[in-house]
Amino acid sequence: MKQKRTIVDVPGIKVGHAQNEQVLTGCTVVLAGEGATAGVDVRGSAPGTRETDLLRPENLVEQVHAICLCGGSAFGLDACSGVMQYLEEQAIGLDVGVARVPIVSGAVLFDLPVGDASVRPDRQMGYQAAAAANCDPVAEGNVGAGTGASVGKLAGFERAMKSGIGSSSIALPNGLIVGAIVAVNAVGEIRDPMTNQLLAGARDDDGKIKESRAWMLEQISMPIPPGTNTTIAVVASNANLNKAQANKVAQMAHDGLARTIHPVHTMYDGDTIFALATGGVDASVDLVGSFSADVLAEAVVRAIWAAVAAGGLPACRDLLDEPKGWDGDVT
Repeated sequence: MKQKRTIVDVPGIKVGHAQNEQVLTGCTVVLAGEGATAGVDVRGSAPGTRETDLLRPENLVEQVHAICLCGGSAFGLDACSGVMQYLEEQAIGLDVGVARVPIVSGAVLFDLPVGDASVRPDRQMGYQAAAAANCDPVAEGNVGAGTGASVGKLAGFERAMKSGIGSSSIALPNGLIVGAIVAVNAVGEIRDPMTNQLLAGARDDDGKIKESRAWMLEQISMPIPPGTNTTIAVVASNANLNKAQANKVAQMAHDGLARTIHPVHTMYDGDTIFALATGGVDASVDLVGSFSADVLAEAVVRAIWAAVAAGGLPACRDLLDEPKGWDGDVT
């Protein structure tokens, strides 16, 4: 079996998961302990985020020390405080003279219907995820922020399918390494952009996946409340980028979601992508952004194939044969 390529292949990046497998929620922390130039792009219409204004190019702080991807809807942002606590204990943060302030951005997805809606990622879970961060190939599927993730909710949650978290990376001849990690919790369906195979989505009365547009044509409005979805991701590279360039990379990376999620960036999603640059290699913004979209698309597909059934929802592998050459680990 070949070695998995994940976001930790990018120098300076570590990833840690923490989850509650009984109530099906969790969080994932992407650590850049030495600091990384960061940008963000929010395309969905129902986001839940923290410290995104700070990443605008005209604002003062240049680097972040961690990104926290969380379940639990807006409640889950509490996990970011635990990440800050861990980083402060490691003396990591922005030196403001009287203290070091860890800069932690974050985004949440809505997983409350899958498990116990009264239990969400909290400060302790965020701390655990940060403390667990390492350079080992990233675990995928029903872990971290993907623990309670689901897709295909256009026809109601009872017809949805289980999703998870996925990661990918690529190393280029010029020394540039680009990686992505994504928790896929979309209202829409997921397709493999290489084959156009429908991997996951809303299921009909026979348990078969029905195309999203077919559902939408039959409905005046979607039978789901707003803000109950969202795909959240981090793309990272070892490129030398400034904040404006990192923001542009985050914008371009959304093409990876558009290639795999249909429809994407809906009124019911809060799709958010963070871009990190740890530095070391001169590369154009267009090159970094182009490959960020590629690895993010692959990470979305991996998140679907790595997921296993949970919370009464079937997974892709329950309905389809695994693709040839699949090297994923099932958690």
